[in-house]
Amino acid sequence: MGLDSKKDVYLDGSPLGPVSRLEVLEGPSVRRVRSEAERARIVAESLLAGAQVSEVARKHGATRWQIYDWRRRFRERGMLPRCEASQSAFAPLVVHHSDFDCLAVAG
Repeated sequence: MGLDSKKDVYLDGSPLGPVSRLEVLEGPSVRRVRSEAERARIVAESLLAGAQVSEVARKHGATRWQIYDWRRRFRERGMLPRCEASQSAFAPLVVHHSDFDCLAVAG
């Protein structure tokens, strides 16, 4: 949640309970380099029915915006089909002539 002055590291706890795993990243950068296969697994998990991107991200030590970015990149390369939510879908409009007759009489 904040900078621990004794350890000089950021500690992040789960709001759901105690942390079951702690991973320490050492070196000049705390950026995690993920393989393409690992990104694909995380993206696939985020697309499962009922999955919440923020929960999947937290589980894997990523941000939800990283997962959205990975999804976009996989789609751009044709490795992931377009999601249904991004495609426009329209319901057909059916107008019966009797509806217009009522409007003409009322007007």
